[in-house]
Amino acid sequence: MHPLLVVVIVAAVAAAACWILSLITRDTSWVDRLWSIVPAVYVWIFAGAAGFADIRLDVMGVLVTLWAARLTFNFARKGGYTGMEDYRWEYLRGKMTPAQFQVFNILFIVIYQHALLVLITLPALTAYENRGTPFGVLDVVVAALFLLFLVGETIADQQQWDFHRHKAAEIAAGREPQQRFLTTGLWRFSRHPNFFFEQAQWWILVAFGMIAAGSPWQWTIIGTVLLTGVFIGSTRLTEGITKSKYPEYADYQATTSAVVPLPPRRARLARPA
Repeated sequence: MHPLLVVVIVAAVAAAACWILSLITRDTSWVDRLWSIVPAVYVWIFAGAAGFADIRLDVMGVLVTLWAARLTFNFARKGGYTGMEDYRWEYLRGKMTPAQFQVFNILFIVIYQHALLVLITLPALTAYENRGTPFGVLDVVVAALFLLFLVGETIADQQQWDFHRHKAAEIAAGREPQQRFLTTGLWRFSRHPNFFFEQAQWWILVAFGMIAAGSPWQWTIIGTVLLTGVFIGSTRLTEGITKSKYPEYADYQATTSAVVPLPPRRARLARPA
């Protein structure tokens, strides 16, 4: 059986399970709980189809597994596997009728996201189809960049985790936190450094496929393009919710890059007291 067909079958089973569970539990975060796991499974399916004999595919499998381990750990410590639903789905549920939300659930949360999780791993399909291409210096450079971005995201996640733990401790002690949202560390240079490093890693995976094929013109780039679009939409939604809670967030937006880490800008005008 062709490995792509195996991946599609696994994805279809996972999507069906997530949809059925969302109806039974009224919790739409089942896809979120698989988000960090199934991409590694898909890449290893392609590597296994090559008999684990292609160095490039094996390296891609190891790198995506490291990505999966980091994201799964971060999701777990936030309570993601304890039945807690993503606050964005709860927010959108309040903006829609029950029927509208169920349509959104099946079309976007379940079908679209599971399809996207397949598409972002398809550079491994390109590498599989061109597995005769020798593993070379470019592959080593790309792998090193992936690890660099992985370290960057790990640091950003840890800084966010430390901030929220400190904030929760201050509130529990009856004190008003001096900072209501994170603006220090990597977050001084980007409002979403974790989003930047996350996207960068998947663009690096695209590069492996390009190297294997010997050309940048590969249709398997489509998944990463779509993923970037999802992150843009998610960023706008997240910032809209944050700004509604903290009006001073507008000052942070005025001085700090949205995603790509850049030196802070000067505010044009101070926000009125």
